[in-house]
Amino acid sequence: MPKMKTHKGTKKRFRITATGKFKHRAAGTSHLASRMSKKRRRNLRGTRVLHDSVNHQIARALGKYSL
Repeated sequence: MPKMKTHKGTKKRFRITATGKFKHRAAGTSHLASRMSKKRRRNLRGTRVLHDSVNHQIARALGKYSL
């Protein structure tokens, strides 16, 4: 059987923490931020922890990088 390939888009967007959770950048931060409130922009900074219900999907897409 062929090997499972890593999904490269997922590899670029998610990082695994030491406890096995997945970090990602908040959505809506790339452009058109001038129309947002200052509070909303401030809260979108940094990284978020992914919800547990989709961890298995990300781990499968990352393949060997999710160990």
